Parts: sequence; C-alpha cells; structure tokens
Amino acid sequence: SAILNEVQTQGSTKLPSNKSVLVLGDNATGKTTLIAKLQGVEDPKKGSGLEYAYIDVKDEYRDDMTRLGVWVLDGDPGHTNLLHYALNETNYAHTLVILTVSMTQPWGWLEQLNHWIKVLGQHIESLQLDAKEKEAARQRLATTWQSYCEVGDDLDPGSPVKRTMRNNSIDEDDLLPLTEDALITNLGLDIVVVVTKTDYMTTLEKEYEYRDEHFDFIQQWIRNFCLRHGTSLFYTSVKEDKNCDLLYKYLTHRIYGLPFRTPALVVEKDAVLIPAGWDSLKKISILYENMHGVNAENPYTDIIKAPPTRKAVSNREAEVQTEDEQAFLARQQEILKQGDQVRGESPLRSQAGGVGSNKSGPRTPGTTGQSSPKKIDPKLTPATPGGEGVLANFFNSLLHKKSGSPAGGGPGGAGSPAGAARTANGTDAMMTPEKMAVRTDAAAELDRLSRSVKKEIDLSQSEC
Repeated sequence: SAILNEVQTQGSTKLPSNKSVLVLGDNATGKTTLIAKLQGVEDPKKGSGLEYAYIDVKDEYRDDMTRLGVWVLDGDPGHTNLLHYALNETNYAHTLVILTVSMTQPWGWLEQLNHWIKVLGQHIESLQLDAKEKEAARQRLATTWQSYCEVGDDLDPGSPVKRTMRNNSIDEDDLLPLTEDALITNLGLDIVVVVTKTDYMTTLEKEYEYRDEHFDFIQQWIRNFCLRHGTSLFYTSVKEDKNCDLLYKYLTHRIYGLPFRTPALVVEKDAVLIPAGWDSLKKISILYENMHGVNAENPYTDIIKAPPTRKAVSNREAEVQTEDEQAFLARQQEILKQGDQVRGESPLRSQAGGVGSNKSGPRTPGTTGQSSPKKIDPKLTPATPGGEGVLANFFNSLLHKKSGSPAGGGPGGAGSPAGAARTANGTDAMMTPEKMAVRTDAAAELDRLSRSVKKEIDLSQSEC
C-alpha cells in the first residue's frame, strides 16, 4: 500500500506553470543566444528593452509538460526600470536569476557582476515584500547549501541522497554548518552565474598571451564571488555546445526538483560546473598550486587588464562637398595650359599624326601654341586638331561670362543673341572688347584650320 500511495502522490503532482527565469547581464554577453540554445532555436532574434520567451520543460518520469517563462533584460542601464515587470511581489518566490558574463571580455567581470548584484539587491529592497516571506526565502537558500550532497549515477536509488533530491526535504539535525565565506550576501533567490563564449579562450591565448595561470586566477576569483553570493557557476559555449544541456537540466532541477546527477566539473578549464553548495575555500585553494607567476591576493584588475583600446573604424562614408563652378572651370583651364604633362593624348589626335612640341609656350590670339599636323584625314572636322585651343577659349569665355546682361534689341530681334547685330567677322556688335577678343581668337583659329584642311585636300587631288 505504501508503494501505491507513493505512485498516486507522484501521479497527481503536476509541474507548476508559474515559474520563471530572469536573465541579467551586459550587452554582447550572449544572453539571447544562450536562451535560444536552451529553447532549441537555431536562429535567435535579438530584441531590446525587456524580452520574453519560454522554454518547454518535460518530466519524463511523470509524463508531464509545462512552460518555463524567461525574461531577458537589456544590458543598457536605462532599461533597469523595466525590472519590476519581470520580478515583483507576485513571482519573487518563483524566480531564478541568471547572471551572464562573456569570456571575450574577462577584464570586465568584476565591474559587471558587482553592478548587476547591486541592481538586483536594490530592486528586491524596493519590493513590498513581507518580512517573513523574505526571511523564509533566505532560509530556504541557506538550507540548500547546507543540505548539498555529492551526487553520481551509481548511487543506490534508496539512498538518503536520492530521497533528498526527490522530496527536497531533510532533517534539520543533518544540516551542516555553512562553509567559511559562503552566503555572505543572501538575496533569497536562486542565482546561476553563466560564463558564455568559453571557446574564446584560444583567442585570448594567441592574441593576448593568456596562460593557464591567468585562467586559474580568473576561475578562483569568480568561484570566490559565487561562494560569497550563494550562486552556482557554469562555463558554457553555444558554439561548441559545452555545458548547455547540463545547464538546462540544472535549471529544471533547481526550479522543479527534477533529478540532476552530474557532479561538479573542474578539470576542463572551458567547461567548469559548480553546483550551489559544493564549493568551499579549501577546494578553491587547489588552483593556487599552479599559479606560480600570479598571486591570488592581487586585485583582479591588476592581473586581468583591459587591452589597449583600438580606434574604431567608421563605416560611414565621407560626405562629398561640391566644388564651386567657377573654381572648377579655372582649374580645368590650368590643366589645359599645362599641356600633355597632365592631359593624356586623345585617340583622334593620335590618328591624325604627331603634333608640335611647342605647347607650353605663350599663346597669341591668332594661334594655339602648336604646329599644324602634317596630314589630316579630310573626313575629320576642321576643329579636331586644334580642339584644345578652342576648348581653352570656350572655358575662358565661361569664366568671363557675366550673368544678368541686358537684353539687346538689335535689328535681328529683341533680347535674342541670334537676333543681335552681327559684325563683318560674325561677332556680336554689343559684346565687350574682352569678349570680342575671345571670339576673334576662336574665329581665327577655325579659319586657319579650314585653310589648312582645304590646302591638304587640294594637294591630294593634284597628286591624283
């Protein structure tokens, strides 16, 4: 009958649905990726502010299933005011807290962990909790530490350890006193410190010259921190899938009382597992034996120093400032004056033949400062060989062009350049002497080119 009563009791017990997990930590410590791994999601989506998710929890022994709510708070200090939505008077006794730090920045652990413990403690003090409820939560956490026993798969199912894990109860006479420095800060909440991205240790060794004694120093420091605050410790790597499944099982063990038979793991430096209640100062001191060049008494930031900051490269494209039109034209004119030293030779000029070398000399209104080509293709336009001079005159005319000139009413039509009075050589009658000189220069150049081409054509015909 005793066996039947036990089966009926276990069969009627359902997994509670009011449990939740609160995840705290700085940005870029892998909070979202870690929860996605516990959910079994391959492509995590990063949110902002206060995120909510859930993890499916299944009890294979009782064939029961429930959902564990997960709150993920943004690491920005400006979002700490959202904490009361995730942790309040209603769910205080049913919440487990995860504090995350990343192995990519071990020099920031001291500041980050102290900051979030302070934020959590101040928030709990602000809650309108009954004094007896607070004390009961603290006593429950202390009892968890005092009643911890080594576990293993080879234990007899009827042993006291197994009964303790199943019933979550133990006689007060069997409780051991708290070890030295344990639970100095008791917030009454189950807290698990998770070190993420432990696969980055190889990068720390290669790029920052970290040695085993540095990792031992880091481990002894964070284990001392966990001892003082009564927390568990997990080193995880989602990339290499280290300790993620064990973390899931440990969370269900702490929240729902499901079995967890994995002992503490301290051999592999990137897969450390310290359950709450296992550690002590004596066990931590074992790490000191291999720390020859590092003193464990030194301040954390003196040994684990932040590397020199590298200047961030901005991906923002530089804004392009437009150049003044007249300045651009003046610069082009200077380029034209410099000749072939700056300007490349055009294909048409290469086909037409070589040109004179006297291109850098002074220019007169009747010439362009270059000799005539030896032979010109009659199909080409007359202005092609001397196009540089015409372009120079064109840019020169643009530079001296004055906007807003009064419209003339010449005999050819009022206000129209086409209708303005023309001189014998084709220039406008109302143009200033300076403009007249420019136009005369261009006209003279065109006349010279026309005569030269005509002469070449006549010579070619006479030879035929």
